[in-house]
Amino acid sequence: MTALAPPLPAAVPAPASASAAFADAPSQHFEINAFDEPLGAEVVGLDLTQPLNDADFARLHRAHLDHHVLVFRDQRITPAQHIAFSRRWGPLQIHVLRNFQLAGHPEILQVSNVRDAQGQPVGLGDAGQYWHSDLSYKERPSLGSLLHAQELPAEGGDTLFANQHHAYDGLPLALKTAIAGKRAEHSYLAKYEELRARNPWRPKLTPEQIAEVKPASQPIVRTHPETGRRALFVSEHFTTRVLDVSEDESRDLLDQLFEHSSRKSIVYRHQWLPHDLVFWDNRSLLHLATGCPDHLRRHLYRTTIEGDIPA
Repeated sequence: MTALAPPLPAAVPAPASASAAFADAPSQHFEINAFDEPLGAEVVGLDLTQPLNDADFARLHRAHLDHHVLVFRDQRITPAQHIAFSRRWGPLQIHVLRNFQLAGHPEILQVSNVRDAQGQPVGLGDAGQYWHSDLSYKERPSLGSLLHAQELPAEGGDTLFANQHHAYDGLPLALKTAIAGKRAEHSYLAKYEELRARNPWRPKLTPEQIAEVKPASQPIVRTHPETGRRALFVSEHFTTRVLDVSEDESRDLLDQLFEHSSRKSIVYRHQWLPHDLVFWDNRSLLHLATGCPDHLRRHLYRTTIEGDIPA
């Protein structure tokens, strides 16, 4: 197994001068085209290898809040440019599996089924096998994640996104009442050993790593800090139990919520194109990787932006 990199802070802040550096950049002509789906839009004509001025960034910010997923087409960016664009949105979080960092760029987690010359995995090949919101097990879960396609399989590899505002709005009144004001525990370890049993390349966590991902209590219904909209905030991957109720009631509530959170009518399926950069709002969505045949290579780079403490 590749040696672990030295510990890093849980979030890497953006440089203080970032906004000033981009303020005077020329405007770019690009289009934002909403999908005929429950969420999502594509951004066409934008070149993220070039500086993005504040007005163009504000337009993207508004679109991200409106559509929850932005698909930036044909982005031939370097890892450093990926990181720089990500930092425009906030401090970056470092994933606990540091052995899957991109060399020289600890902010990037490699999501990959590719192995090196020694047969060791270069990335997290089984990421996203259950519906989840990234880093919901942290006190400050992720604002959003940016995933950049490096190598795509000839078949499979789609990513599903489920709109959790629609999930909450569509709950029966009795279920809305039952979860009002309640909190649930989220744990990175919830399915970790189950995934390790299927994938021997997923590393055993050290005591220090386990301490880094201690469980967090989150509201079952969170209010989006920028739009004020309510959304379900539970997932089959990380949510382990509803707090302050019996085990039977907890299981019943979670089973109902998991069913409502991924209904087909609120899901967008992203079929990847070469050089897509996909940016989703973890405060509004759950996502799921559909997988691809084992013999086909899939390799992507992910950055994760730190969010707020959910309300």
